[in-house]
Amino acid sequence: MDDQPVLDPLGAVRATGDPATDVYLTGTVFLDIIFTGLDSAPVRGTESWARGMGSSPGGVANMATALARLGLHTTLAAAFGDDMYGDYCWDSLSAGEGIDLGPSRRIPGWHSPVTVSMAYEGERTMVSHGHRAPPPEEAVPACPPPARAAVASLGQRDRASDEKPAPDPDREWIAWAAATGTKVFADVGWDDTGRWDPADLDGLAHCAAFLPNAAEAMRYTRTATPAAAARRLAELVPLAVVTLGAEGAVAVDSGSGETAEVPALIVDALDPTGAGDVFVAGFVTGTLAGWPLTDRLAFGSLCAALSVQEFGGSLSAPGWIEVAAWWTRAKAAAGTPPEALRRYAFLDDLIPPAPRRWPLPRAVPTIGFRRP
Repeated sequence: MDDQPVLDPLGAVRATGDPATDVYLTGTVFLDIIFTGLDSAPVRGTESWARGMGSSPGGVANMATALARLGLHTTLAAAFGDDMYGDYCWDSLSAGEGIDLGPSRRIPGWHSPVTVSMAYEGERTMVSHGHRAPPPEEAVPACPPPARAAVASLGQRDRASDEKPAPDPDREWIAWAAATGTKVFADVGWDDTGRWDPADLDGLAHCAAFLPNAAEAMRYTRTATPAAAARRLAELVPLAVVTLGAEGAVAVDSGSGETAEVPALIVDALDPTGAGDVFVAGFVTGTLAGWPLTDRLAFGSLCAALSVQEFGGSLSAPGWIEVAAWWTRAKAAAGTPPEALRRYAFLDDLIPPAPRRWPLPRAVPTIGFRRP
């Protein structure tokens, strides 16, 4: 891997005997094709031309890449097709990002799931296609490897496939992981059935934190505001974090009674695809490093803000060089609000002098060029 992290955020807390994996993830890897530069939503019966396009691994690869770029030892269990898309995603994650794909598997004759994301008017609309990975083996090991943390998706799975959604299959491994000392962070997907059944969140009984977006949180809790949703969710899980997109994030820690809210950074967004996953990666990093709650929210928001300025959700994720460069510019800029300087002052003690390094891989309009 050419792009080694310049900082180990967990260096101060590592000890002999710690698990080799910092964060364990499982889920579906998509090949994402992203269109940007659309002035409005596509209109039925017409053809729209996008001014920009990028391709990158997507789905659970967004969070896996974001974690790896922040220096966390990341293990991913997922199914990969044996087509060109599968080859590209596997190589990008393993060789390009240094992610451990030991628990993952390649499936002969199974095509990779694909998502087309169209970014316009500050949001994105996605169309996905895929099929459930076939038996005999599941992509998710029955017992995940020892890890400091794991990120689990609650609710129903395989909503993007042409098969009937199945109940969440992760509950057993979540319980097992939590019982063996792994700190489990949970998110949840959009319920296109419209039921928003609270039973989807039963797995929170084994989780340390839950990080839904505002729309998901309010629908599951039947509340009218993100803050009210966070308070209601904190009755189910020790730490509830509700992400607000361009407005930041709010959190309630039911153990300490602490609440925190951090606004988002104002940036020129190119593509919001995967920004929520990148936020979670930043928040998990700060949590494992032992940072205060407000700093964790601020760091997650910073990582998300840097990611939306690039194509895609995985290859848009920032590394420490990008974080350091932003902080240097922010301190030097005359127009940086004083409250932002105070909010991110913790970076001064965190970021070392940045050595010269190769630039991070970014999404390009194709999955690869032929070599001469």
